[in-house]
Amino acid sequence: MISRKRSYSLPSYSLIAVLCVLSIASATSAQIQTPRPSQKASVMQRIGVTDVTITYSRPGVKGRQIWGDPLPEQLKTTGEATLDNQNERPKGAPIVPWGHMWRTGANEATQFVVTDDVLINGQKLPAGSYSLHTIPTKNEWTIVFNGTANQWGSFNYDPAKDTLRVKAKPESVQTNQEYLAFTIDPVADDTAQVNFRWEKVSVPFTVKVPDVAAVTMTKLKATVGGAKPDDWRTPMQAGAYLINNATPADDEQGMAWLDQSIKVKETFDNLRIKANALYKLGKKEEAIALGEQAIQRGKADKADTSAFEKRLADMKAGKI
Repeated sequence: MISRKRSYSLPSYSLIAVLCVLSIASATSAQIQTPRPSQKASVMQRIGVTDVTITYSRPGVKGRQIWGDPLPEQLKTTGEATLDNQNERPKGAPIVPWGHMWRTGANEATQFVVTDDVLINGQKLPAGSYSLHTIPTKNEWTIVFNGTANQWGSFNYDPAKDTLRVKAKPESVQTNQEYLAFTIDPVADDTAQVNFRWEKVSVPFTVKVPDVAAVTMTKLKATVGGAKPDDWRTPMQAGAYLINNATPADDEQGMAWLDQSIKVKETFDNLRIKANALYKLGKKEEAIALGEQAIQRGKADKADTSAFEKRLADMKAGKI
């Protein structure tokens, strides 16, 4: 009798079960974090109501030559292509060769996020998330805002996805900046200066919000429009801001939001704020009448009305 060896294969349903287990294990595994030589950092500045956030990694000088011309053996890389690969960098080559694309940091490419449209050195950059690359030269830097926000270094950089390129003038400084740093200073009501510093080089560029008032109004309308039906505080706060900070052209919208707040729920706060607004707009009799109503409401709600009572007395006497 001839004996036969029988081969066994895992049933298809068992194989599927194993694959599912492996897939779940992979999906639920924790993300390992270990120290990096170039540590992660970020800086954020609000300009008006627009947030500018820069996230980057901070390589150190560590006695190395940072800037300089590529070595002859590196010139086989043509155009702007990056030479920022430590595994292929020839001995004696600068860390950042002139004329080539650089991630402007280490590890992931530097990320630049802006919540509203801005002007970078006078040129429009739409709201969004970008990877920030640079092409340094001795006398001028090109700052690149690329639409692929999350990429490792500049290795897969695609110029077709650039949103904006601007020029910036590098400045020589006396003190050494050991670890690369971005700062945002000085700032003004509608502008801020971003400063890149590493070794003895500083590169500034400006970020400007073209119309802070318009952006603020757009966000106020969106916030009030999205408020819950029983939310009286949001329209009250928006109305108070417009009355106290915006142009006279916005007073009507400010009063409308105060009325909306009172319609939702009449409170001491929204009544006194509207009374103050009326007085500011020159409507003294209406302001005093509503002020009296506010005090009555406050007393009924057991609120502290003493400060506003004094203010109302000064309104009546014309002292304010």
